[in-house]
Amino acid sequence: MAEAVPVRCPACQRENGYISPVFPCACGSPVTPPLDPAAAPLPLTHRTWQDSWVTVRCGACGRESEWPHPEVGCGSCGTVVLVPVLPPEPPASAVEEEPGAGAGAESGAPGAGSGVRRDGGPSGPVPAGAASRSPGPAGAAGGRGRSPVSRPPFRPVTIRTARDAVATAALYLRWLGFRDVRQPDGVPIPSAAVDLRAPGVVAQVDPTTAPAGLRAVECVWLNGLTASATSVYFALAGYTEEARSRADDLGIPLFVMDLTGMPQPLNDPADALVGRGA
Repeated sequence: MAEAVPVRCPACQRENGYISPVFPCACGSPVTPPLDPAAAPLPLTHRTWQDSWVTVRCGACGRESEWPHPEVGCGSCGTVVLVPVLPPEPPASAVEEEPGAGAGAESGAPGAGSGVRRDGGPSGPVPAGAASRSPGPAGAAGGRGRSPVSRPPFRPVTIRTARDAVATAALYLRWLGFRDVRQPDGVPIPSAAVDLRAPGVVAQVDPTTAPAGLRAVECVWLNGLTASATSVYFALAGYTEEARSRADDLGIPLFVMDLTGMPQPLNDPADALVGRGA
């Protein structure tokens, strides 16, 4: 199971928990960007296409692919922070660790320089050993007296547009166990957030670059209260301090999404939801 690592926000010095996403290599093995704990995180002030990607080498076949650069939204001030990543290790290191896999690594080397961008990753099967990896701190929630729900690892979808953010939130809700997740028909709500509904859950997705505020959190709580359902909020840019505090008081799970498409639980209700599922 993946463990959260602390990432200090350079703006407000708050430590935010971050869990590295797991991507599927073309060979089917899980690939995780190696974080650099010695480097200082940097605030993302201007997004460029080149800085949004990082090269990661697969430890099983040696293939180098480009994946979204890890980043996390600060839950206190809303600053988007780039998480430092180590450069790819030379193929010789993998050969030294597994002498029997040398021939396989060498045979896969020609495909490493193909330059093909694998945005969403191939749809190949994930090995059984990767099934124990969980994108959320479910183990923490399970340690509170409830066993964590057994489910396959969540496969993120790279976020480039607001529509991608909504699709990611819908996929994540289905991964949690909610069925028939959809966007209701009718007149859009008077905000940039997108409404998602499913039996037992009402969710808001905020794909903007501004932190979600107090009013947004209270609105999704009222919608859930009216529908007798769990209220959930997803945001790309985090939340204001007032919104965080109010969500904790109301028991609303808050999630932050980054460009990798991996929602991160931001408070205790979110941890509990990941642990128990729908």
